[in-house]
Amino acid sequence: MLDPMQDKPNFDEMWGHEDGLREPYDNFNAWFENEDPARLRAKQREAEDVFRLTGITFNVYGRSEAEERLIPFDIIPRIISAKEWQRLSRGIEQRVRALNAFLHDIYHRQEIVRSGRLPLEMLKQNEAFLPAMCGVTPPGGVYTHIVGIDLVRTGPDEFFVLEDNARTPSGVSYMLENRETMLQMFPELFSKTRVQPVSNYPRDLRRSLAACAPERAGENPRVAVLTPGIFNSAYYEHAFLADQMGVELVEGHDLRVVDGRVAMRTTQGYEPIDVLYRRVDDDFLDPLNFNPDSALGIPGIMDVYRSGGITIANAPGTGIADDKAIYSYMPEIVEFYTGEKAILQNVPTWRCNEPDALQYVLDNLSDLVVKEVHGSGGYGMLIGPTSSKKELAAFRKKLQARPSNYIAQPTLSLSTVPIFTKSGLAPRHVDLRPYVLVSPDRVNITPGGLTRVALKKGSLVVNSSQGGGTKDTWVLGD
Repeated sequence: MLDPMQDKPNFDEMWGHEDGLREPYDNFNAWFENEDPARLRAKQREAEDVFRLTGITFNVYGRSEAEERLIPFDIIPRIISAKEWQRLSRGIEQRVRALNAFLHDIYHRQEIVRSGRLPLEMLKQNEAFLPAMCGVTPPGGVYTHIVGIDLVRTGPDEFFVLEDNARTPSGVSYMLENRETMLQMFPELFSKTRVQPVSNYPRDLRRSLAACAPERAGENPRVAVLTPGIFNSAYYEHAFLADQMGVELVEGHDLRVVDGRVAMRTTQGYEPIDVLYRRVDDDFLDPLNFNPDSALGIPGIMDVYRSGGITIANAPGTGIADDKAIYSYMPEIVEFYTGEKAILQNVPTWRCNEPDALQYVLDNLSDLVVKEVHGSGGYGMLIGPTSSKKELAAFRKKLQARPSNYIAQPTLSLSTVPIFTKSGLAPRHVDLRPYVLVSPDRVNITPGGLTRVALKKGSLVVNSSQGGGTKDTWVLGD
């Protein structure tokens, strides 16, 4: 039987289950009802102009050429109460600590496998598992320096983790720019409402990265951001974060190994760096150790890393924590490493590599969401209820050909948040990606995160690459 959550009516975060305005939206609603709709429409156009002038774009792939797009922004904020955020924060921190402990374990003694809680095949057959990391402990013991936890909501007190992003979570620049844009356009709103700030994120990111530097780095570690270059879909974010942190943005050809350290080309010659916030995938990080054809990485950086000469954030091999099949074991992983039940629950998940689960998914394909184990950005997935018979038949063949490449989940009744349309407010489905910074002595969770919104009526797909947009996320003060 399918999960009953899919049959529940949508919960609207502003209006509840049509039972009246919810308290977090009191101040906003009072302001909104006194606003001239024409002024708000002008402000919506102004926001689009700000994003265009600032250059806040992303690239969409899958066509003959990459297409650069402006990410849609909606001026109606998503509002979360202080009490709701406190519970979410506890669950997020618990999950991130468990992920970090899991990564250390699987690259060392693999106690979770020895205990029988995780099948060895989940590591052996996983392309994201990096044998080169076996026996390696990163400086400070931190693997997941920056994490994005994707959350969905189905009711007043019902939050579920949809995905864990522990490799190179993106989108934080949109979170920051969304807030800056709202502050510029509606300063009176912020004077009426206590909204927790997010502007400290770049400063906190630099401090957190510096705290993870190797011991030899000294008191003022040098940090740099490694980008694949201007043609990468998230290049804007790479440049934005480097600028906001006040550190260098570098490409692979700017770096080389000198005297056992990774050094950056400067006008004074090559100077060592201590922490590299990399936005380059594992396979392209070091052509001597991984893909020999890579022109994006630094030859020999893994040898320096294994000797403790540099911090790479996030650590190589963290991609296995993004794996959607590993995700299905997260309740067991959290309990195994923390000794506690998971505060934030998973969405029920069927692993298609298991024969019984595969048969169930095939029998109920039109009611399920099916995702690639290593997929991202909304690509390679099937939303059964909105798919045609032809699409279902084609996907069925993919499933039968490579069942281990897929997991399936019920189509949850996701919460909605109003967006601003020509005819007024209209509900649209949303998710939330809070951003977490991990250093040896603390876990720092930015109050809010990136709310992604499905701008098409009835759509459950919030990814910008699939037509979704973003909105500012407000966490109210106590």
